Amino acid sequence: MASSSGAEGESLDDYDSLIATTDVELLKRAWRNEKAAPEILRFESHLISRVKEQIQLMEETVEEKSSGGNDPLSVSLYQMDLDRTLFLLRSYLRIRIQKIEKYMFHILKTEELWNRLSKDEKDFARTCSSDLNQHLEETVLSKLPENYQSVLKQSIISEEDDMVPEPQLDTFVLCRSKEYLTGIQLEDGPADDRQFSSKLFEMERGVLHFICYKSIKALVESGKLDLL
Repeated sequence: MASSSGAEGESLDDYDSLIATTDVELLKRAWRNEKAAPEILRFESHLISRVKEQIQLMEETVEEKSSGGNDPLSVSLYQMDLDRTLFLLRSYLRIRIQKIEKYMFHILKTEELWNRLSKDEKDFARTCSSDLNQHLEETVLSKLPENYQSVLKQSIISEEDDMVPEPQLDTFVLCRSKEYLTGIQLEDGPADDRQFSSKLFEMERGVLHFICYKSIKALVESGKLDLL
């Protein structure tokens, strides 16, 4: 027969699991991941749609309780929940816009990153890149020699788009695993050094690790790791 303490432990685990999967907590997780990741992540379209609907319901609830003569303390608690959710949503979207502004040319030419954007973000990236391109051509590039009038390259002889900023995937990030993971390959040494060594690494559930983002990129995308 299971002990009462064991049953209580399972109940607490179930409760924690339930709380962790609410839309607000999922939004908080998406916000943390986006804030910590050096590259733009996939837009959480379904989650954002649900959160926007919840915000509308919360605004209606606050308005109804405010005009219904309810306890001011109760109304303020509802308002705090609304403000917290609005902050997370606005911050999440702002972080993504900042990444698009910084890496717009790289995102435009990289199909994997382009497909991570929402429709509105794609429209923004196109407009922003077009406006910046036009501004640079009118103010700077048109005054340079013909071989140096590219927005993307230092000169016409450049083989790559060496004027385009790219996310630094070698950045180290703090992360925590949601489950036991093994077979993670770590690379030691700079990315441009061919004489690098690699080794396999494992992670225990809930343990914090400070690790190169490139090594865990796929795990973050699959939702097995959270960035902090």
